[in-house]
Amino acid sequence: MSRSQRFLPAIAAACAAALLLTSCGSSESGNVASAAGADAGDPVAGGVLRAIQMGEPRSLDPAALSNTWAHQPVLGNALYGTLMINNLDTLEVEYKMASDFSTTDGGATFDLVLRPGLTFTDGTPLDAAAVKFNWDRLRDPALGSTAIRQAAQVASSEVVDPTTLRITLASPNPHFPQGMLTTSMNWIASPAALQKGPAEFDRTPVGAGPFTLKNWMRGDAVELVKNPQYWDAPKPYLDELTVRTVADNSQRFNMMSSGGADLSLEASWGTLAKAEAAGIPSEVVPAGGGQIMIMNTARAPFDDVRARRAVSLATDLDALNSVVFNGEGETPETLFPEGSPYFADIPLWKGDKETAQKLFDELAAEGKPVSFTFMSYPTQETKAAAESLQAQLAAFQNVNVEVQVVDYAAATARVGARDFDMVISSAITQDPDYALWTAFHGDSPGNFSGLDDAELNDALDAGRIAQTVEERKAAYETAQNRLVDLVPGVWYTKAAPSVMYGENVHGVRMFTLGSPMPEEMWMTN
Repeated sequence: MSRSQRFLPAIAAACAAALLLTSCGSSESGNVASAAGADAGDPVAGGVLRAIQMGEPRSLDPAALSNTWAHQPVLGNALYGTLMINNLDTLEVEYKMASDFSTTDGGATFDLVLRPGLTFTDGTPLDAAAVKFNWDRLRDPALGSTAIRQAAQVASSEVVDPTTLRITLASPNPHFPQGMLTTSMNWIASPAALQKGPAEFDRTPVGAGPFTLKNWMRGDAVELVKNPQYWDAPKPYLDELTVRTVADNSQRFNMMSSGGADLSLEASWGTLAKAEAAGIPSEVVPAGGGQIMIMNTARAPFDDVRARRAVSLATDLDALNSVVFNGEGETPETLFPEGSPYFADIPLWKGDKETAQKLFDELAAEGKPVSFTFMSYPTQETKAAAESLQAQLAAFQNVNVEVQVVDYAAATARVGARDFDMVISSAITQDPDYALWTAFHGDSPGNFSGLDDAELNDALDAGRIAQTVEERKAAYETAQNRLVDLVPGVWYTKAAPSVMYGENVHGVRMFTLGSPMPEEMWMTN
């Protein structure tokens, strides 16, 4: 079949142990995604690839971009390149512009070592001082970068020499590199260019990636051309890359099926099923966890666990899957898939409509009827998910749901300010530390649910610093049980970090959560 959905095997014990103390690594890119086009021969130079992303950037500053499939990974990788990637078969960290990022003290400090001689397209050096400048600014809440969730872990940094930056973390985290490469910390821009201000930077963004900006037509397309000075010659193979934003999944599929685009980032299981039926190749990155209808536990009605539990028990996930994904979605039954070193048979959800109604009635009798607003992003599937839940809960008494569709920029700001009742969020696990600590630890700026549970915090901290896979498994088993008891939201679907691409597109390789590397891609006629 056309769709190549790859599932993560159990991580080799040796590498899992090594990841606790240092980043496993290699200077080779390895099998980071499919062997798309493996039978097409050697890469061919030339061509213009038309790519589709799902989220329009507010700026080309890497701080404003996000390195996951639902945002701007192609654009970020194209303009800025990558310090490092991970191999999706083993989760080993592998190096690109960096040559090492390791710890010798259990994750208290890390040394980032860069390849010598790297330069930005303005001729200034991409050195340790440039990385420090970029990482320091990401820690500033006023910048509004989603990367603050990881950058905030860096307490201080020191330029050891032109190619070496030493960072000290606020608390030890041996798994810091795995989380870092999911964020814009992996994208370094020229400090000289950033200091000219946002407007000038957006006109002329300066990185060291495989492409440079030709033209940005806001609301339409970002046109990029090959960087002839790219460090990893003869890459990139493409002459030009055009990136358009299309939020609607049906429109993305139509563009791919009609030949109007060559590659599209995708998030919909239903669209992937249509692509498979139409013979359009696609790739899905394997991951645990999934997307959550997260509840704000810091304010009514969801500051009462009974309200959260009632909504969860009342939800029919099979019916929701039928409405939102045409039955093609996959519900995350457990936090980790079978085969993961951290798998435990702890169901994330169960339905019980009778108990749900009793809880709704109980809360209403106390003068606290459950009434909330589901804030939806402006995409077909998030609106469908919100409206499906609204319709399901309409069958119960003493509960009322309103759906409010908000544009990406406003919704992102409100989520960051915790100004919502319910919204779609995610905790998608490869290595468990980044996703779970970020989403649910009481000290995390990315904990949008507002949970601050001592037992859960302790378990997540223990999983972060544990010395063996067995110790980590025990810690995350405790965490899973607490999450089930606390009900931060409804885990309604596994994520589908994926791409669709034309049969003439080759070298489609991804890392982390669905981040394609445009320097690897090439085309045949």
